[in-house]
Amino acid sequence: VCILNQSNTDAKFRSVFKEFPYFNYVQSKALDDVLYTGKNVVACAPTGSGKTVLFELAIIRLLMETTEPWRNVKAVYMAPIKALCSQRFEDWKKKFEPLGLSCKELTGDTEIDDFFEIQDAHIIMTTPEKWDSMTRKWRDNCLLQLVRLFLIDEVHVVKDTTRGATLEVVVSRMKAVHAFRAAENPQEDVSMRFVAVSATIPNIKDIADWLCDNRGPATCLEMDESHRPVKLRKVVLGFPCSSNQTEFKFDLSLNYKMANIIQTYSDQKPTLVFCSTRKGVQQSAAVLAKDARFIMRIEHKQRLMKYANSLLDSKLRDLVTFGVGFHHAGVDVSDRKVIEEAFTMGDLPVLFTTSTLAMGVNLPAHLVVIKSTMHYIGGACKEYSDADMLQMIGRAGRPQFDTSATAVIMTKTHTKDKYMQFMNGAEIIESSLHTHLVEHLNAEIVLHTISDVNMALDWIRSTFLYIRALKNPKHYGFSTDLDRCGIEAKLQELCLKNLNSLASIGLVSMDEDVNIKATEAGRLMARYCVAFDTMKQFSKVTGTETLPELVELMAKGREFTDVQLRVNEKRTLNTLNKDKNRITIRYPMEGKIKNNEMKVNCLIQAQFGSIPIQEFGLTQDTGRIFRNGVRISRCLAEFLNQRSKTGFSALLNSLILAKCFSAKLWENSPYVSKQLEKIGLTLSAAMVNAGLTTFSKIEKTNARELELIVNRHPPFGNQIREAIINLPKYEACLEQLPRYNVATAEIVVTVNVKNHEQLLSKRTAPDHHYVTMILGDCDNNVVFLQKLTDLMLLKSGSWSKKIEVAKASKGEEINVNLVSSEYDSSQSDPGKRQCNHLCKNKDQCGHDCCESSFFFTSYLQDLKTRSDTLTETPVKRLKMRMNGGMGAANMQQFSYSPKPILPASSRYVPSFTQNIDAVN
Repeated sequence: VCILNQSNTDAKFRSVFKEFPYFNYVQSKALDDVLYTGKNVVACAPTGSGKTVLFELAIIRLLMETTEPWRNVKAVYMAPIKALCSQRFEDWKKKFEPLGLSCKELTGDTEIDDFFEIQDAHIIMTTPEKWDSMTRKWRDNCLLQLVRLFLIDEVHVVKDTTRGATLEVVVSRMKAVHAFRAAENPQEDVSMRFVAVSATIPNIKDIADWLCDNRGPATCLEMDESHRPVKLRKVVLGFPCSSNQTEFKFDLSLNYKMANIIQTYSDQKPTLVFCSTRKGVQQSAAVLAKDARFIMRIEHKQRLMKYANSLLDSKLRDLVTFGVGFHHAGVDVSDRKVIEEAFTMGDLPVLFTTSTLAMGVNLPAHLVVIKSTMHYIGGACKEYSDADMLQMIGRAGRPQFDTSATAVIMTKTHTKDKYMQFMNGAEIIESSLHTHLVEHLNAEIVLHTISDVNMALDWIRSTFLYIRALKNPKHYGFSTDLDRCGIEAKLQELCLKNLNSLASIGLVSMDEDVNIKATEAGRLMARYCVAFDTMKQFSKVTGTETLPELVELMAKGREFTDVQLRVNEKRTLNTLNKDKNRITIRYPMEGKIKNNEMKVNCLIQAQFGSIPIQEFGLTQDTGRIFRNGVRISRCLAEFLNQRSKTGFSALLNSLILAKCFSAKLWENSPYVSKQLEKIGLTLSAAMVNAGLTTFSKIEKTNARELELIVNRHPPFGNQIREAIINLPKYEACLEQLPRYNVATAEIVVTVNVKNHEQLLSKRTAPDHHYVTMILGDCDNNVVFLQKLTDLMLLKSGSWSKKIEVAKASKGEEINVNLVSSEYDSSQSDPGKRQCNHLCKNKDQCGHDCCESSFFFTSYLQDLKTRSDTLTETPVKRLKMRMNGGMGAANMQQFSYSPKPILPASSRYVPSFTQNIDAVN
């Protein structure tokens, strides 16, 4: 088939397909429907049959319908994993940018304002989770309403138990966007087109019904395995497993079957073996190296020796010489690259790996073996999801070398038939939305898609859940003898049950007629994409929580359940928790680290404490925890802020915690310099060793001396000092007004930016930086809270507010704090932080925390713009005595003296005006 017709319109697009001499059968069959109609399309074709071309044809169809320049053309490509998005981004950037289209990859974890990222993009690559967070505010942004083409890769993921629901609601939401746009512009042709592809969809017509438009169901294109470029032989082997045999023992027993399977099915070509755990990967590789001897020529052995000599891991080095390798996220990056090259070149006969490799690096093999169909997730042993299985099987077949390939699944005897069905693509795709309904209902309520129970049912009708519930009610817990009305009633009942759950903790409000409105808490849950169970934890906060208690609360978050505690990590984690000879985490936990929550808590504290962790796997987990932790901690702070004003202590600590997550430092960490660009843990440690533990100390140090300390050339020292000089420095003042009253008093709070003039020309902090002014009384009440943005403060250089303060029953002091959103700047006095140093003479040890703490403390926070680490400003804790210390009679009358005096502290000037240095 010719690439495109020879018309002038088509000619300029031919360059997109220049690598193809012609289209294959699958592409040719789809050409007319995809390129020459605007209908929605669902295509099911084998892996490797060139389904991506269908997306490219759909993009060209969109361009053919539009005139240049393509200002308002937006297409979205959605794939279940970031690796696929990155692959498509690199490919399409080369193909479409010459045509004047810009591509943008949008797969990072949820940020609050990403709209500017896609403002000028024509083609956006994203994941369901990212697009979900983006579209939760689509009514506020017309950019999302410009999407004309929605491309869904691996649409079968809709049945995945963890990720399928998100894909489903995103597609249904895009249908709602289209319906809204059509209603707003009835005269214009504002169609939105869906093109979805997958390798296996036995019930493709259900997907077509779901992706319907006003003309009817989407067009179905089904191509069977005969059109696969590399023919795949599928083998399922069942092995006996006694009732008293554990998963671990069964998995171990499969190691000794491996040599025979490889000999039988590999044809002496590269073999990829997927194992359930990292430890299992290494054990299996070691057993095979003993059991099997590969016949290799001398030059082949020499090549393997060359690879082995460049490896850092000694165990891996020994195995590679035998022709066996292993690869997982815990292996050093340089070692992984060596292994990937050896396997790709065909020099390494067998590679053992975990399922994560199937999601990222493209390493096709002639034989793929899935060793056991169970793996550990969230501390429990579960079956691989269908999506994972398909990704692993998809690695079988190297089109450039093979005409055939083999995939072997090793499972238990009693599950053999199930996997035979799966291999033949006979397993029907079901929805998993009903198991994740509560979060998605809340998001739609916030969007005003749902405002009563009837509208909830209307929304359900737009989902894949509705399509499948009518056909297979039993799967969703409904009786099989129900008609359409009966099933709709059951779906409505399910919605009501979830709505009551939301209402029970104040995320939505419902009246007697079951009209539904989002509350501020519900809006926060949707905005920050926080799980219902996590919000439930937040609702249990009493208001007196300390910082360590809030860290513990965060570690219980539903978002961290995929951070698994692995057996080989326990020693490292227990050492971080308690060790007499090393630096440990600030708030040690009782006993040994024995579950996921304790691991998350330990890693959060290790990062805050700048304690280096050498294990790559733990470093990866820490990265994942902090990507989620930043938004969840912000949500917690905002959630506590909008609740009743009786929890000053918890709210203050939540603001500090959110800053700690942004800064990746404790609020009074000496490693403040780590927040500066170009300074990591090593250079920051050098500064700490030289006594440079605050921004003010670094700023006062000569630039050349700084360069000597961190072993860098000029003008590095000047750049560091300049970054600190251009951080905002705040000054907070309180003044009592001479108005006397038994129950209340009036004060004026003022915040000045001391280096206002300096910041007008150059600033280190980003535009969105702000500080939170929070005042509390002795009854733990929040007296006042105000966010002050840098942009607002820089207009005049200061801000002030008159506040009326009620008398507190437990004392007459006001606690004043100024907390940066991003930056931490340590003070020499770490306040009342727990000391973990085991020093014999605490008077002479030199550790600040070993000295007696002063009541009057100052908190600042971290500084790191961009991706490395953000910084935070000071949580300046000022104490104001309302009665001015004038005696018992005055205290009883609660009369305010005009000039209150702060409690004296040997480290601070006891004047009422307090300077807050290096806020950022």
